Amino acid sequence: MSPIFSTSSELDKRIGKKTKLLLLLLFLLMGILVFIGSILHTAVGNRHIPKLVISETNRALRGSIVSEEGFKLAFSQKLYKAMVNTNNIDPDKQELFVNLFSIYSGIPAKVISKRLKKKGNVVLSYSIDANRAKYLKELARKLRLLKVFIPYRTSSGRIIKYGLSITESGESRIFAYKDILTPVMGFMRKREEDGFTRPVGVKGLEKYYEEELRPIQNGLIKGERDIGNTIILNADSFVRPAVDGMTIRLNISVGLQKALEALLDRAKKEHEASEIIACVMEAKTGKILSIATSNRYDPDNIRKRDYPSLNVAAAEYTYEPGSVMKPITFALLLREHKVNPMEVVRTYNGRFKLGRKIITDEHKEAWMSAENIIVYSSNIGIAQLAQRLDGVDFTEGLKDFGFTQKTGIDLPYEHTGIMPHVTQMESEIYKATVAYGYGMRATLLQLVRAYNVFNNRGRLVEPKIVADIVDPMGKHYPVPRNEEERQVIPPATAYKMQKILEKVVKKGTGTKAQIPGIEVGGKTGTAHIAAKKRRGYAKHYNSTFIGFANDKTHRYTIGVLVRQAKKPYHYFAAMSAVPVFKEVVELMIEQGKLVPDPSLGIYAKATKHH
Repeated sequence: MSPIFSTSSELDKRIGKKTKLLLLLLFLLMGILVFIGSILHTAVGNRHIPKLVISETNRALRGSIVSEEGFKLAFSQKLYKAMVNTNNIDPDKQELFVNLFSIYSGIPAKVISKRLKKKGNVVLSYSIDANRAKYLKELARKLRLLKVFIPYRTSSGRIIKYGLSITESGESRIFAYKDILTPVMGFMRKREEDGFTRPVGVKGLEKYYEEELRPIQNGLIKGERDIGNTIILNADSFVRPAVDGMTIRLNISVGLQKALEALLDRAKKEHEASEIIACVMEAKTGKILSIATSNRYDPDNIRKRDYPSLNVAAAEYTYEPGSVMKPITFALLLREHKVNPMEVVRTYNGRFKLGRKIITDEHKEAWMSAENIIVYSSNIGIAQLAQRLDGVDFTEGLKDFGFTQKTGIDLPYEHTGIMPHVTQMESEIYKATVAYGYGMRATLLQLVRAYNVFNNRGRLVEPKIVADIVDPMGKHYPVPRNEEERQVIPPATAYKMQKILEKVVKKGTGTKAQIPGIEVGGKTGTAHIAAKKRRGYAKHYNSTFIGFANDKTHRYTIGVLVRQAKKPYHYFAAMSAVPVFKEVVELMIEQGKLVPDPSLGIYAKATKHH
């Protein structure tokens, strides 16, 4: 029996070994299957691992506007956004984070602590400048070394290891000299561009030169990353440089502009005016050396009370210019050979009836020479002389001088003014009133451009504020002109008009404009302002003086407009616009733009003013 029991026991042992081997084999097979499944899941499924190749965008900036001397009047700087995930901040080190971030950013610690009360991704600031952003990026690295940031697991099981991130958020426009040259500089509005805030010009030079100032090309760096998530620059990486917008260089100097604006500010108070505007143009080239107003604003802080000052009044405000139109009318008569400066014209002792209209003069003379009609500003005289012009010739002649047309100034929204239709200009009343500056409207820039014809040998030029455009490589491009300069009147006629306008300053209505050693000429204009709510004219006036100031080598045409002077009798141009004109010329002498010639002497003063 023993052999049989022995065999059965061995059989049981063998069966047990086989079972164990089978179970081991099954476990091994299951392990292999789990391993293969894990590999397939990893290979096929979404993996949250850092990219091997990353890219970084470097946004280009808007171009700058610089003065004639090269000072930056307007430029852009990049703004950065600081963001942190509050779940990544070690609670035991949050106070350390708050204090360090406050020191590096300049943001009060209380403000940061308040913002960190929100859970998740929190923006600590949208407006960090480039310098602070650089330091904050360094701080972010130091905070990682100090283990201020800890990983955390989301509800989906994803592990987040974010820290402090500093990224580009937008572009800020800086007006370095605040209200200088406003509103000519213009102002901005913000526009979103792929999460990046860009400034866009709304008015002034910022609007007119939007295409040139706009950034040309954003930069891009693309390549493999290192362990610190920094792009490795090698032969396989891609680099495209950022190309900023072009630079706009002006004909205007900061020194002259600032001094002229200070002058106008003082004059506004002295004459109790609503606004005073001045424009200085180089006669031969049309370069605008200064265009200033007493009513300015800070482009970074525009308030509701600034709204009326947002427009460039020199180019957008039209008004009835008054007697400054008399020399234009007289020049057309000379061009058409319909007047002799020395002929005698009856002026009816200062009172003349034309149709139903009564025309009056300040100077109650019975007779005047045609030349003295301009010198002493006779409405009666010019009203009669204007009848010699055909309606078509008069209308077309005024257009030749640039009226009812844009001057070509490099500013948006320029107004053209108005004048009667050619058929109306056949009427003797319309001829008379337009001849002495009523029944039509013009801008100060149009008047300066028209008078410049007398100071530029009879040629009409386009005024330009910008000298040239400079690309990022430093190449200069001239400012395009809308039309070539054209001959409006013969040089001999322009010379005659110059001498008549000089006589106005020597002994006529503009004697307060005399400057020793400088050739000065010009014409006054005092005109009622048309009432808005009723027909006729209000008891307010615009006072204008348009003229020129020349030395041996420089020739400038200058215009001054005083709007609604309220100080008694200062609504007369001789009491307001003329003295301001003189101060402008004296300022140009101080600035070295004009050099007096002692041989010219001092003009004898006259006593009568208009």
